[in-house]
Amino acid sequence: MTGLDWHKAPIDLRESLSFTRSRVLELDRRLWSRDGVEGCVLLSTCNRTELYLSCEPGAEPDPGRLLCAVAGVPYAPFADAFVTRSGEKAARHLMEVAGGLRSQIWGEDQIVTQVKAAAAAAREAGTADGVLETLFRNAAAAGKEIKTRVRFIGVPRSAARAAVDRLDQTLGGLTGKRAMVIGNGEMGRLAASLLHQAGCSVTITLRSYHHGETVVPAGCSVTPYEERYSAMGGMDLVLSATTSPHYTVTAWELAELTHPPKVLADLAIPRDIEPQVGTLPGFTLYNVDDLGVDTSREIPQEAVAIVEKYLDRLGQWENYRSCLPSLERVKQAVAARVLSTDLE
Repeated sequence: MTGLDWHKAPIDLRESLSFTRSRVLELDRRLWSRDGVEGCVLLSTCNRTELYLSCEPGAEPDPGRLLCAVAGVPYAPFADAFVTRSGEKAARHLMEVAGGLRSQIWGEDQIVTQVKAAAAAAREAGTADGVLETLFRNAAAAGKEIKTRVRFIGVPRSAARAAVDRLDQTLGGLTGKRAMVIGNGEMGRLAASLLHQAGCSVTITLRSYHHGETVVPAGCSVTPYEERYSAMGGMDLVLSATTSPHYTVTAWELAELTHPPKVLADLAIPRDIEPQVGTLPGFTLYNVDDLGVDTSREIPQEAVAIVEKYLDRLGQWENYRSCLPSLERVKQAVAARVLSTDLE
């Protein structure tokens, strides 16, 4: 596997290799078609892009170069940012990722769901072989157990939580403030709920509404996405969290407002809010790289034990799998002996 994450790659580099689900499906299939590749899973989140491959022995490609080639981007800018691992080191890393132990937001909740979604996308694309299916199943189980059993004291559990905490600090409290949340996906709904709980009057944008399908967080009002700028006037803050390939807020349109919100948070990659917004006089803009915590963290021993348990299970499976050719030869020998006896 090779990984590109927030440790070594700034946001403007990461967003060049950040993919929507439909793009992940396309890339999974293209990667799988390359010589030597027997299975592949592509994991793409706001803070990381990681490619997992199972390959024919002796035919392993350079995963970073392969990903860049298939995605149509030059490799050189990423050469020093990719971290490549193999064997047990790769498996351990994925389990730690699934448990939120390698996240910018220490112990975040969303990553285990994203790991499951990456495996599901590969399964849909037909690129997840038995090796990667087993790896990702064990990693998801490890991540779930870490999430339920390990306590990360005093640390925000999601980017949405971290953003709301930062907005609270910047504005000197959120009670009575007016907030707009752009995006009604999982992250947008979570942010809207947290802002409402903090005392904000929250408006969330919707691109469309289908009764029984669109979920609006309790206590929040709605406005059509297309009318977001007119509804934005007089707001104290804006938080955007979409999967849009285009900016949801641009600097010039924001500056045109009579009473624009002066504090904004962007939880998307690729970014939702044009970076130039942060250079406008009197405006404050936060992105996901502004919301992390100290990276010099020691993994809790409870989490280490959980990872070791699932690595052991993975090792047992691998030992069993490695015996299968021998078992097959035994079966063939027994069958031949039976046939010989019958002939006699």
